[in-house]
Amino acid sequence: MLGRAVVAVAAMLWLGYTPAVPAAGASEQPVDAELRESLKKAANEAGSFTDRFDAVVWMSDMSKRLEKKIPDASFRVELLKAVHHEATRAGLQPELVLAVIHIESNFSLFAISSVGARGLMQVMPFWLKEIGRPDDNLFQLQTNLRYGCTILKHYLDKEKGNRTRALSRYNGTREYSYAAKVFHLLHTSWRPQ
Repeated sequence: MLGRAVVAVAAMLWLGYTPAVPAAGASEQPVDAELRESLKKAANEAGSFTDRFDAVVWMSDMSKRLEKKIPDASFRVELLKAVHHEATRAGLQPELVLAVIHIESNFSLFAISSVGARGLMQVMPFWLKEIGRPDDNLFQLQTNLRYGCTILKHYLDKEKGNRTRALSRYNGTREYSYAAKVFHLLHTSWRPQ
C-alpha cells in the first residue's frame, strides 16, 4: 500500500501537480511537458480505467519503465493506452500483456520472427485468412494487440486459468521455460507498485 502511495505522489509531481510544501529531496530534473500533456490526455481518455487517479498512476509508472525501450513519448503513451484497453477488454492483466510483449518482440511494432509471426505480440498471419480478414494489418498497433490479447485469453480459458500452460500454448510450445521468462519479467519489470 505504501508503494502505491509513493507512486501516486510521484505521478502527481511528475504530471505537474504542485504540492503545498516542496517535497524533501525532490529531483531538479526538468519535466518533459509534451509527455506530461500526452499522459494527461491518455489518462483522461483511457476508457479501460475506472478511476482517473488510477489511470494517471498506472500510465506514469509504466511510461517511466518503458522509456528506455521506447524513447518516443507519444508512441509510448499510445502503446500503453492500447495495451491497457485491449488487455482489459479481453479480461487480461495489462502488466501480463506487457511482459508477453517484452519477451515476444522487445516492444518492436514491426518485429517478424523466424517463423513469420508479426508485430508486438508476434501473431501468426495465418489467422487473418482463418477468420476471413486477410486485409488486417498485424503491424498496426490496435490490430496486433486485439489479436494477441484475444488469443492469449482463449488459451487461458482453455487451460482453466493456468497461466503457465496458457503462456506455453501462446508461444506454440509445451515448454514451461517460456512462461517462466514471462513471469520473471512480470515480477521484475512490470509488476504494479
